[in-house]
Amino acid sequence: MVQHEELPFPFSGQLPLYEGLPGGIGVSRLRVYDWLATDGRRGGTPHLHLTCSEGYAVTGGSGAVQTLTADGFRETPLSPGSLMWFTPGTIHRLVNDGGLTVNVLMQNCGLPEAGDAVLTLPPQLLADPGTYRATATLPADGGEAELAAAARRRRDLAVEGFTELRAASEAGDPEPLAAFHRAAVALVRPLAARWRERWQTGAAAAAAATGAQLDRLARGDADYLAHTAVRAEQPAARGRFGMCGRLDVYDVA
Repeated sequence: MVQHEELPFPFSGQLPLYEGLPGGIGVSRLRVYDWLATDGRRGGTPHLHLTCSEGYAVTGGSGAVQTLTADGFRETPLSPGSLMWFTPGTIHRLVNDGGLTVNVLMQNCGLPEAGDAVLTLPPQLLADPGTYRATATLPADGGEAELAAAARRRRDLAVEGFTELRAASEAGDPEPLAAFHRAAVALVRPLAARWRERWQTGAAAAAAATGAQLDRLARGDADYLAHTAVRAEQPAARGRFGMCGRLDVYDVA
C-alpha cells in the first residue's frame, strides 16, 4: 500500500480533490492597449514574472510579442490562432497592430495576482520598494480616466526602461539586464513565503491530486471516480486595467 509520505505533497488522508482549472493555471481575456508609445509602437507594459510561465492564445486582431532574455531580443508575430508561451525571467511586451485580443494562460494561479510581476521601470525607480510600488500600482479608487492615465504613465516608464535594456543587450552589454534581474528579485523576495502557500494550495495541490489518483488506479480502486467537481464561471471583473491591456478576469483559484 502506498503511504501518504511517498506522495510529493502531504494530504489529510482523504483523496485530494483539486477544483481549479487544469494544472492549477489562471486564465483571463485581454484586449491589448492601443496607446502609442515613444518608439512608435502601440501596446502594453513590458515586465517579467519570477515564478510563472505565461501563454497567449490569440483570438483576434494582429500584433506581436517582444521578448528580451539573456539570449537577446526577439519579436514574435501574433495572429488569430497563434499559440505562444514563455518561461519565468522573460521580459515581454505585447504590441498591438490592430484589434489584438488574447486569452492569457498563467501558470500558478494566484501568484501573478499576488505580485509575481516586475515592470521594466528605469533603474532609479527599482532601487526602493516604496518608490517602485508607488509608480507601479494603480490608484485603488480612481475613476476610468484617472486609471487610464495612471496605466499609461507606468506603461511609458516601463517602455523607457525596456528600450534601454534592449539597447544594452544589442550592444553586447549583459550587465543592465542582469542588474534588472537582481532588482526584481530584491523587490519580490519578501513575498516568497506567501507565494509558496498559494502554490501549495494551487498548482502543487493539482499535482498531488493526480499522484493520489494514479495510486488508486494502480491498486484497481475505482472509488475515487465518485469524487468529482463541476464548475462554470463568468468573469469576476470586466475591463480591468492590467499591465498589457483591459482584462476580463475569472475567479478560478
